[in-house]
Amino acid sequence: MNAAGFPILSLVTFLPLLGVLVILTVRGEEAVVASNARWTALWTSLVTFALSLVLWFQFDRNSPDFQFVERLEWLPDYGVSYMMGVDGVSVLFVLLSTALTPLCILASWESVQNRVREYMIAFLVLETMMVGMFCALDFMLFYIFFEAVLIPMFLIIGVWGGARRVYAAYKFFLYTFLGSVLMLLAIIAIWYQSGTTSIPEIYEFDIPFAMQVWIFLAFFASFAVKVPMWPVHTWLPDAHVEAPTAGSVILAGVLLKMGAYGFLRFSLPMLPDASQYFAPMIYVLSVVAVVYTSLVALAQQDMKKLIAYSSVAHMGIVTLGIFTFNQQGIEGALFTMLAHGVVSGALFLCVGVLYDREHTREIARYGGVAKIMPAYALVFMLFTMASVALPGTAGFPGEFLVIVGAWAVNPWVALGAATGMVLGACYMLRLYRGVAFGRITREDLKRLLDLSPREYTTFAPLIVLTLWMGVYPQSFLSFFSATVAQMVAQHQAAISAASRFAGL
Repeated sequence: MNAAGFPILSLVTFLPLLGVLVILTVRGEEAVVASNARWTALWTSLVTFALSLVLWFQFDRNSPDFQFVERLEWLPDYGVSYMMGVDGVSVLFVLLSTALTPLCILASWESVQNRVREYMIAFLVLETMMVGMFCALDFMLFYIFFEAVLIPMFLIIGVWGGARRVYAAYKFFLYTFLGSVLMLLAIIAIWYQSGTTSIPEIYEFDIPFAMQVWIFLAFFASFAVKVPMWPVHTWLPDAHVEAPTAGSVILAGVLLKMGAYGFLRFSLPMLPDASQYFAPMIYVLSVVAVVYTSLVALAQQDMKKLIAYSSVAHMGIVTLGIFTFNQQGIEGALFTMLAHGVVSGALFLCVGVLYDREHTREIARYGGVAKIMPAYALVFMLFTMASVALPGTAGFPGEFLVIVGAWAVNPWVALGAATGMVLGACYMLRLYRGVAFGRITREDLKRLLDLSPREYTTFAPLIVLTLWMGVYPQSFLSFFSATVAQMVAQHQAAISAASRFAGL
């Protein structure tokens, strides 16, 4: 808990469920129920975000320890407890989750007209599961939240998605769930050896190298799919294309961070020797993801699918940075995760604006939109520039730090990462040129209306964050600098100790 003993993390985690209960009590005509559900979900998510700002103002940026810790005995005979807390790695992802949820609700205000109550309930339940996952400090509690995230996201894609929504929903669920079964076996193995599921206590437990290898592979099976890493990324384009706009925003903005967060929370601190051993494999897979999916993105005609493949490339930069095991690389990976959450979410919203008007995502169906919707074109241009890591935008600091960290490990790996930045500029500028410039491809496009007040409201926070992160990145880097420094020091100490032991 915080200094006043107030369970702020539990409140932020479970407050959305109070909104769910309120929505369930609403009765009346369908239009009345839908309106009340929208407003209840919006106000609940806004209050949740306001409460989460306590973490921003009260978090001690100089401390690498877990803060706002809450602990209650749950299954004491088995060493399982309800334990919540955040450190520099997780605190900003809690804020990212609570910030994107009200924007997703706003983005769905008019586009979702079917089963509105159930849709809003799904988003509020999803918010609880996302925040709980980033706050959990007990392995079993983490696993429950980690897997429960799949249920509302499965429904959001499968019920409110596009024509192939059922296929995409099942593919998303099966890919992500099957890998997690191996993670559960790894958690059981760790519990069997240590006698506890407390994550901070397991950090102090020395796991033998042979066991580290198998546990790392089990974790890798789960986290690599969630990132997603090449070649287990094929579920993502289908999920993005078929998901409603808000579903794509939350999927790219938060859910893709679950795998990278798992590597940082578990693989590096708990399995240092195995992480070092498998690092070359991660480098290869990451560089392949960056280059290959960027080339695939160049060939796409569907705007959503193009941005989906770009997400795989950006997350390749993230996994590369994590496994550099140095301060610059890991900080760059964390910053890139945050920036990608903001920028990719905004890009999917930009696609949604056009889709709501024309019901097509084909690049060739547009052209000259800047002449008809100048405000939209300006907003779209900002997020396009951020996606290609233009200095002064959110995309630049993180990718720059990752390349610096990778150069210290292997210049060729850094070159592979930098290649992704060049290819990223190619496919994103191709997308923007095809939509915004050139001649107007159809006469009926001339009737398109520019951004509405609701859309301005949705984009405004994302614009501020994109520029803020690009101009003053230290305000975000300061949150995880101390935690990353401790993580790097402990990893180097563990590797040194293992090397000395091997030399005896």
